[in-house]
Amino acid sequence: MNSRLSNMFTEEELKDIEGLKRGSDFIEVKCGCTSRKYGDTIGKLRVFTNGQFLISCECTPSCEEEKLTPYDFEKHSGKEGTRKWKNHIWVIMKNKKVPLWRTVLLKYYKHASNGANELTSTLAKRLFHRDEFVRCSRCKKERRFRLRTDEDCRRYHDAAKARKWKCANWPYDKITCKVDEERASRKSCRGCPRSPSCKGCTTCVCFGCFKCRFLDCKCRTCVDFVQNAEP
Repeated sequence: MNSRLSNMFTEEELKDIEGLKRGSDFIEVKCGCTSRKYGDTIGKLRVFTNGQFLISCECTPSCEEEKLTPYDFEKHSGKEGTRKWKNHIWVIMKNKKVPLWRTVLLKYYKHASNGANELTSTLAKRLFHRDEFVRCSRCKKERRFRLRTDEDCRRYHDAAKARKWKCANWPYDKITCKVDEERASRKSCRGCPRSPSCKGCTTCVCFGCFKCRFLDCKCRTCVDFVQNAEP
């Protein structure tokens, strides 16, 4: 084992954790988070020698979330209730799901390098955007857009203002109008960190920021925001 890694964890401490891999400056293990609505969201947790925690999500083959903080991974999984990622994110040990707080992996999490991680999570709480839906102009079914990244927000923005948006234009997977839309019970869950069934609150509804408004867009919403935004 790399000498810097061996200073963090012993072979004995890591031997029972499923999916263990070692890199030059990190260890990687299989992890997950369970939602009552969506089931298990699987990912790969990397613990770096500088103390940073980053998770690559594998919820779908098309998921592009590769550097999530534990807080963001818990939120991305659709986990209901309060944000307690140390309790909700788990690893597999001896074929059982074991929450992170019960493993040795957390003993370096309070390292100074996680300051940026914690700041990112704090900003995520303030700048959270709930999931939105766009209706197909052909079949009238609504399709979900997740607004987690700048690219996600732009995809939704362009789709929402398009006059003849169709299911075939959905950016995540190739679908047609024949694919059923989400059940009403699932559509009601739009990712609010306060409450899974929230109908819209100050935590999850954004009235304009530089993540969801765009300098190069000429629509009235973006133009008004840019003109009135504080420098």
